Amino acid sequence: MKSRSLRGKVYQKLLWKLFFQTVVVLGASFLLTLGTYAAVRGRLADFLVNAISYVLSLNWDSARDVYQQVIRNNITLAFGATFIVYFLILMRILMPWFTRFFDRIVSGIDHLAEESDEPIRMGDELKFMEVTLNEVKQKLKQRTEAAKLEEQRKNDLVLYLAHDIRTPLTSVIGYLSLLNEAPDMPAELRAKYTRITLEKANRLEKLINEFFEITRYNFQQGKLEKEPIDLYYMLVQMVDEFYPILNERGNTAVLDADETLTVGGDSAKLARVFNNILKNAAAYSDPGTPIVISAKKAGASVVITFRNQGPTIPADKLSVIFEKFFRLDEARVSDTGGSGLGLSIAKEIVTLHGGTIQAQSKERQTTFTVLLPA
Repeated sequence: MKSRSLRGKVYQKLLWKLFFQTVVVLGASFLLTLGTYAAVRGRLADFLVNAISYVLSLNWDSARDVYQQVIRNNITLAFGATFIVYFLILMRILMPWFTRFFDRIVSGIDHLAEESDEPIRMGDELKFMEVTLNEVKQKLKQRTEAAKLEEQRKNDLVLYLAHDIRTPLTSVIGYLSLLNEAPDMPAELRAKYTRITLEKANRLEKLINEFFEITRYNFQQGKLEKEPIDLYYMLVQMVDEFYPILNERGNTAVLDADETLTVGGDSAKLARVFNNILKNAAAYSDPGTPIVISAKKAGASVVITFRNQGPTIPADKLSVIFEKFFRLDEARVSDTGGSGLGLSIAKEIVTLHGGTIQAQSKERQTTFTVLLPA
């Protein structure tokens, strides 16, 4: 509000300056016209009468009558025409004086497109525009840097995935070749190699899915198909689907929600939000610990929380956890780490619904909170 008030004052100051400059030109034109008029009535008048007398071969009195009828009787028209001529001449001469503000604006816009750290300078008269353009320049710079960082993360992840695909693929080929070359292999050893091959193939499938997730991300549609959703049933169904994954490490999902709880939104997209959050919680939970999911209505909103016990997320990573292609793992692509898109997609979907998503982590307890309009 204060910035807008200051901008208004500076803008008014600029308008007054332009008004003053226009008045100066008008005044100068008027004075020049008066001077011309005075000259016409003085010595110049006598010169014109003599000229008329000589050209038309008239005596002095007759020439003066002609001067009176042609020039003096039309003095108002002549005065106006003279004023306009002087005004246009002065405007042309003083045009740079008027247009210097526009030149500064054009220069500032040109500077905006340049990749320079130098701030835009436009003078005190255009201070309000200088501030605005510098703010835009700063935002453009931040977005450019964010886009570069995002692209770098994506390229690194693709490179890491391509590298890590080789390991399980090599193992699958090796074990299958071994099984093929030794048909008389003992059944126990054959079963062991078959199990290992299946594990490596599953790992390979997971890595390939990561590739699909990255390539599919840019085609995500922002359009929502809203409808009333039975939130309790959706969460129950999700918990059932995650049972095999959680059971592998002895984890459990505990749901605390009202059976009549509903929310308006796109069911497919919200299901993806909750799946991504629970997948993240399952990946980073301590073995044998519960993941507590709660949902309740709070005023005009519905609050859904996911709480798990595991490594505390550092504050510097917590602030960027929802950025695209960000992964908590320092390792390249571990069994826990994904493409780094899950939480970013979750945030975008929640934002499209007019809600918010936040993360807190302290004392080995991490909580994700989703707030949606009821």
